[in-house]
Amino acid sequence: MATEPFHLLTFDDYGHAIGQAATVLRANAAAAPLDGHVPTCPDWTVLDLVSHTGMVHRWATDHLRGRRGVDPAGHETEGREAGDLLGWFDTGATALLQALVDAPEDLDARVFLADAPPARVFWARRQAHETTIHAVDALGARLGRPPAHEETWVRNPFALDGIDELLMGFVPRPGRQAVHAPTPATLLVRPDASAVAWHVTLSPDEPATTRRVDVLTDSLPTADHVVTGPPVEVYLSLWNRTVGASPQEVWWREVMTVTWG
Repeated sequence: MATEPFHLLTFDDYGHAIGQAATVLRANAAAAPLDGHVPTCPDWTVLDLVSHTGMVHRWATDHLRGRRGVDPAGHETEGREAGDLLGWFDTGATALLQALVDAPEDLDARVFLADAPPARVFWARRQAHETTIHAVDALGARLGRPPAHEETWVRNPFALDGIDELLMGFVPRPGRQAVHAPTPATLLVRPDASAVAWHVTLSPDEPATTRRVDVLTDSLPTADHVVTGPPVEVYLSLWNRTVGASPQEVWWREVMTVTWG
């Protein structure tokens, strides 16, 4: 198996990914009842999933357009009460893509992750992965079970980018502690045939730290927990969207809490 090179994707890549994932989400949501169960989000219905994702698109658009003080809960209420939920979703996805196209390269807007790229690219990247993960949720709602990684449209370079955003951005967020480890621990995320791995150091008292490891030139560090597998499977696993749960995944779900705001 060839080694997957690692590099952050481009702004255009992220825009393409948003459009692709929005199409997948819409198609699968249309094939499932609005009150249908979402296996990968046990407390959600399809209505919850679509209205949430459409809200997040509008929330991101507000930031890109410089609109401050807008309550995102109002967007979600609008979606839940829309006569045509999927049409409302389409409108929000289209507006998000247009706002990204219109945004200047030196956009002055809030970013909220560690190791974040410039704001325009940050918002494109964040919404690409937000929409993709929720499109996987919609696929699961149609299937009636969490989809296997090979059943998704996601490809390895995008998955590696998403793993990087989660581990380098969410896990060590400044001012927040996404990981709540009861005891000190280390985690090595080593996707199969990837030129990069990630080593995470966790503590009950300090924010987590993450560093990238070039597996072609550096020795792999030891770790208490190791996550391996195909890149797309690892991506979905770290976002708790996998079919099964290994001991490492169970541990990860217990210590990792992601908030997006």
